[in-house]
Amino acid sequence: MTRPSLSDLISQGRGDVPADRVLRGGRVLDVVTGSMIDGDVAICGDTVVGIGAAYEGREVIDVTGKTLVPGFIDTHLHIESSLVTPHEFDRCVGPRGVTTAICDPHEIANVIGVAGIEYFLACARETVIDIRVNLSSCVPSSHMETAGAEIMAEDLTPLMDDPAVIGLAEFMNYPGVIFQDPGCMAKLEAFRGRHIDGHCPQLVGKDLNAYVAAGIRTEHEATTAEEAREKLQKGMRVLIREGSVSKDLHALQPLLTDVTSAYMCLCTDDRNPLDIGEHGHLDYMIRELIRLGCPPLAVYRAASLSAAEAFGLKDRGQIAPGKRADIVVLDELATCRAGMVFAGGVLLEETAFAKRRPVAPVGRNSVEAPVVTPEDFRSTANRSETDVIGIIDGKIITEHLHEEIPVEDGDKRPDPSRDLVKIAVIERHGRNGNIATGFVRGFGMKRGAIASTVCHDHHNIAVVGVEYDDMALAANRLGQIEGGFVVVEGGRVQAELPLPVAGLMSLAPFEAVHDDLVVLRAAARALGVTLEEPFLQLAFLALPVIPALKITDRGMVDVTKFEIIS
Repeated sequence: MTRPSLSDLISQGRGDVPADRVLRGGRVLDVVTGSMIDGDVAICGDTVVGIGAAYEGREVIDVTGKTLVPGFIDTHLHIESSLVTPHEFDRCVGPRGVTTAICDPHEIANVIGVAGIEYFLACARETVIDIRVNLSSCVPSSHMETAGAEIMAEDLTPLMDDPAVIGLAEFMNYPGVIFQDPGCMAKLEAFRGRHIDGHCPQLVGKDLNAYVAAGIRTEHEATTAEEAREKLQKGMRVLIREGSVSKDLHALQPLLTDVTSAYMCLCTDDRNPLDIGEHGHLDYMIRELIRLGCPPLAVYRAASLSAAEAFGLKDRGQIAPGKRADIVVLDELATCRAGMVFAGGVLLEETAFAKRRPVAPVGRNSVEAPVVTPEDFRSTANRSETDVIGIIDGKIITEHLHEEIPVEDGDKRPDPSRDLVKIAVIERHGRNGNIATGFVRGFGMKRGAIASTVCHDHHNIAVVGVEYDDMALAANRLGQIEGGFVVVEGGRVQAELPLPVAGLMSLAPFEAVHDDLVVLRAAARALGVTLEEPFLQLAFLALPVIPALKITDRGMVDVTKFEIIS
């Protein structure tokens, strides 16, 4: 929408001339005082110019009996984890009330480098909701994995003044910060004084002090109220996360009050179309927080004004004169069902989405993995004591388990009777062809295999299974479909979802991706899998900056010690 002149803003706000658009008959939730304000909302172009009074408008929309709240701001997410392009994400979450999404495109950046970030910046210029970008700080996330690219401080600085850029994205290499790794220090120095997003799970005490002292302002990895409270006390804004795998809302909900809500925000991090379709996005978080007893003012403030303030977006977060016209029209606060949504004064409907210019996809044919055989999944070993990744359902942190697995013919075999199945990571960027194997507990899998190129954050191939033949078929199939998800049983592909954009995103509409995920989930359950979200849970088992035990293409990683287990 065209930016209005200053004269038009003043004239329409004073009522000297009709407003471009008037929302009539509703009431506005003031997220500062908690008051309900009766009266019209007058909009000039992309800006609110009047509330709490009667206005005439060139267009009048009746919202009698409705409650108007500020548009929701997702303060941290990876759009790639929605498995669709930014254009489809726009169409998927906008009508649910999300008007601003602050994304970190480090998933695609780990595959194709700066070109992936530039693709997101190009998409941000076209989407109806406002997509803001934090520049990916840790590509790769650590030295213990093989990614498709490496991004240094000098690669980021040319992009830092793009209008869509806020600052530096989640700084996952927290040991690199507190021990002053030169590469980390160069990025922190380059963005000093700008927004730097955090990522420091379970960091406490003096180490947390040092991390925050580096200028890191926001953090979404708190999984307990105690951890979140310490981070708030040390000056960080805490982002409550509820994704498809990482579910921290229930743990942090008791901390969200009218007092703390000024310094707490909401984010999804990684949420797929299946969860969005069945439960919702930020609208789901709002409903659930209110259901659990949080004051509605605290919840809606965290979803809007607090988020805007935390990330320096002074032009939004409140329905008030001079603010961006990001407005969600609700029947009632508790149910949070959006009837209409305006983003920058634009009504989010199909006609608005149809006017966007397309952006050509990038990262095609990105899977350059070696063809594997069943023998590649054997675990060369001469002792039975085994490090095992222990899944904690609903968390991306894991347990570091120790199990006795007998060595038979030089190999340790999966044992589904003990819920011990084989996991492998295969380098797929054409760099070294590494293959690492290990064991994981928590899938409940009895047969078959699951494979994925969504494998945080390096996005190599991750495969978990009981039969080596099925694991090989699943991994090799990913190379044939340009990446995605595959479920195999008995030597046959049972379900698959191609993700040809960097092996991360589909080119199909989000509705089609949702339907394919329903089939994939059913196929996984047919293998005995008990996890609600097995594909993203698998992906996070390869992220070596989240405690306690993970696996990359270079081997099993003891994250507590930040080293590969020999």
